[in-house]
Amino acid sequence: SPAQKLVFNRVNGKRPPLLLQQLSAPEECYTLAHEENVRFVYEAWQQVEQQLDGSRSGDSACGPVQYVEKNPNPGLKNFVPIDLEEWWAQQFLAKIENCS
Repeated sequence: SPAQKLVFNRVNGKRPPLLLQQLSAPEECYTLAHEENVRFVYEAWQQVEQQLDGSRSGDSACGPVQYVEKNPNPGLKNFVPIDLEEWWAQQFLAKIENCS
């Protein structure tokens, strides 16, 4: 949902300071180091997935081992993992919409 904007009624016909408009829509800033860390984790995870797929099809004798709990926690039965690609897409589109 879009960020809610603060609305102030004018007192004695005076305009609110411009600072209030800036407070209503804070913008996230990503540093070069942040993007580099995200890229590193993403690329490393892609390698793990490829190796895992290869070990499932019998292409590799050794590789990553997928952990599966023998006794799953009942409190997590409705857990839904986040789709990071979808989340990043939503963040990207929100950033574009805020700029226009």
